[in-house]
Amino acid sequence: MTEPGGRSVGLDAQERSVGVAEPLPGGRGRRIVSFARTDARLQPKDARAIERYGSAHLLDVDRAEARTSVAPSARLDAGAVFGRVAPLVVEIGCGSGDAVVAAAEAHPDWNVLGVEVYRPGLWDMLRKVGSRGLDNVRLLEADAVPVCETWLPEGSVRELWTFFPDPWPKKRHHKRRLVSPAFARLAARVIEPGGLWRLATDWSDYGEQMREVLDGSSEFVNVHGGSGGSGYDAVGAGAAPRFEGRPLTRFERRGIAEGREILDLTYRRV
Repeated sequence: MTEPGGRSVGLDAQERSVGVAEPLPGGRGRRIVSFARTDARLQPKDARAIERYGSAHLLDVDRAEARTSVAPSARLDAGAVFGRVAPLVVEIGCGSGDAVVAAAEAHPDWNVLGVEVYRPGLWDMLRKVGSRGLDNVRLLEADAVPVCETWLPEGSVRELWTFFPDPWPKKRHHKRRLVSPAFARLAARVIEPGGLWRLATDWSDYGEQMREVLDGSSEFVNVHGGSGGSGYDAVGAGAAPRFEGRPLTRFERRGIAEGREILDLTYRRV
């Protein structure tokens, strides 16, 4: 998981490799991405986790060019991957997997997919999932855009979770924020009719942007009502109660300690 603006947490500067664009298939230039990939070298504990649990939980997909890309022809066959047909819950940018683990433990009848680009977080999540024997979890190292654009089948997701995406707080970086009209269309593509998109942020202007994007979409309706617009009060009409399925993480505690209000939103696919 990264802090605002893509800064890595707890890594020596020499271990960082940050990029803000990914090559497009066929050499068609580069696409701005919503994340700064900030990775450390593989540690022995990570190698052990991959050896013990990787074959059961890590998904291998055909790539385009970048490490986090997904080949346009690749598709998820959830029945084959999970060994059963069940409601699919997908978390985008799941960090070290606290929400994924909580969901899988509380709802063994769900198939839970965690999508993450930050490898140390992915390995932490793999250890948690594997050590707990959570057979209903699969993990994917990939960018959310191709995952939702082509890899996930249309209408295949019961709930999509986007908790504390990188806020890119500097105005010139707002174009890198994940929740945008373009991504909302991709989310609408994969969420089943009546399914939910749950979001959370501790940056008030990003919360306003989320509301403006989703209130402006004809494909989503705010479960808790309210109207969008600037100057929106994070604790006012339209905000969802805190989602009980989202464990309180150290990043959320840090935001609260710094005086930022936590905004939860829930939208239904219509």
